[in-house]
Amino acid sequence: MFRISAIPFNKLMYLYMGTSNFDTDFHYYKFVLGGKLHWAFDRFGAKVAAFEIGEGPLLLIADHLTPPTCMPIYEVSDLDGKTRELRNRGWKEEKGPIEIPNGPCYIFKDSSGNCFGIFENIRPAVAEESYKDEKNKYRFQD
Repeated sequence: MFRISAIPFNKLMYLYMGTSNFDTDFHYYKFVLGGKLHWAFDRFGAKVAAFEIGEGPLLLIADHLTPPTCMPIYEVSDLDGKTRELRNRGWKEEKGPIEIPNGPCYIFKDSSGNCFGIFENIRPAVAEESYKDEKNKYRFQD
């Protein structure tokens, strides 16, 4: 049995949720709930938006995920080291490494089939900075 002396991940950064109608859900989170939009893009055949609707992680809505989906995505300091450590304890990734705006990411499932993500934040705030550029052709206009 492995002895674990610390919590496995750093901060919960995102809750990644599927949407069946991006425009309707975008309107709901922005105008009905009054969420603060951090960024929104239509790129690589997917629409994704990040909202702040309370303290804690940003809520991401994505039209390439089937609802109902809510995948927690955690930051780790050293993705290679963390995945090596987890593999030594029997962990297996479903996908990865894949690139998300902030950096490399792995997707995995627990024994019940719940999806999680871990990533290394090598490009902090890259999505927010790109969204500020009004000439960015991938910027989703609300």
